[in-house]
Amino acid sequence: MTSIVTTSIITATAMLMTTNSVGPPDARAMSESEAAALYRLMTWLSPSFPVGAFSYSSGIEWAVEAGDVSNAASLHDWLSAMLSDGAGFCDAVFVAQTHRAVTAHDDAALQGIAELAAAFVPSRERQMETTTQGRAFIDATRAAWSCEGLDEVIEACNGPIVYPVAVGLVSAAHGIPLEPALHAFLHAVVSNWISAGSRLIPLGQTDSQRVLARLEQDVSTTVKRALSAGIDDLGSATFRADLASLRHETQYTRLFRS
Repeated sequence: MTSIVTTSIITATAMLMTTNSVGPPDARAMSESEAAALYRLMTWLSPSFPVGAFSYSSGIEWAVEAGDVSNAASLHDWLSAMLSDGAGFCDAVFVAQTHRAVTAHDDAALQGIAELAAAFVPSRERQMETTTQGRAFIDATRAAWSCEGLDEVIEACNGPIVYPVAVGLVSAAHGIPLEPALHAFLHAVVSNWISAGSRLIPLGQTDSQRVLARLEQDVSTTVKRALSAGIDDLGSATFRADLASLRHETQYTRLFRS
């Protein structure tokens, strides 16, 4: 029995050494277009991209003052609801619908989506937040990352372009597939919410990363829902978050613009 075990260990070790000496098979290399898409998404949806996202809390500042959000656990629960049943899901649907309209060269549909998205906000401050970021996103990408057809689809919107519409529009114009664009968009949105919470509670960097890690599945699930959703599926059930956005307008002391 001992000799059999010893032989098995020796054989397994030899196989491992042989495998290690050869090395694991190379992963499939990205194509040039895939590498370009990844590079651009990482840039456009980075905290350093000049859209002023750090100035906004999406009503989280009032939620902290009211005691609804006071630690990592309550911040996670609040953001999970906003992502799955509130602004996160709705904005993801607008990204998807915009991307598809641009890809299909359907200017009439694009204009209708842009108009609806601009109206689909619960408060004056959220309107300012999403239109300001949308305008900044368009200006920055057009100045540094222009591409053929971008100006034409921007003009087709024929009015204010809110942030999710801007992201969907630019991603489609650059030929970036919808699904990774959606993942990157929601990651950026959630990261900004967590950044606001970390400054308000306050929250340490490790706890902030724990919240982000716990929201990974929520982001993935919301992406899948948004990909299969249509305009008629838009809807929000985060009444407390909407009230927070409204009440932040008259909050006595504030760090954030919304």
